[in-house]
Amino acid sequence: MEAELAALAASGATTLVGLMVSETWSQARERVVRFLARGGAGGPVDEELRLSEEELVAARESDDEPAVTDIEAEWRMRLRRALQADPGAAEELRLLLAELAPGVESDTSITVRNSISGGVQNGPVFQGQQFSSLTFHSSGTVPPGQSAGQ
Repeated sequence: MEAELAALAASGATTLVGLMVSETWSQARERVVRFLARGGAGGPVDEELRLSEEELVAARESDDEPAVTDIEAEWRMRLRRALQADPGAAEELRLLLAELAPGVESDTSITVRNSISGGVQNGPVFQGQQFSSLTFHSSGTVPPGQSAGQ
């Protein structure tokens, strides 16, 4: 049972840290506060989450992976203690994770089709939700037979 709780805590921490830097964090944070406060005052937990979020954003901006790992480890231990203190919390955390990160353990597949129109593309084209730390080098030359801006 201990290994199962440790795995659940690890999954929860990974999801929590991932959510902290997502657009859905503001909605998810309230649910996480309620879970971690376990019926008590949520103010201190909310403040800890806010500080972790600030640290995480700063760490990601400066490419400080050890700091990101430390933040995740901190929340993994926090979740593990909560699970050990309350055996009923495991099922509650599983349900919370399923709601907050629905695609993680789902068998559902989604088909996405993208198309690009409107002329010649002489460089990379991106379609997606989140991009960071991408670098592309281009000669800046237009292929023969084409004019720039076509």
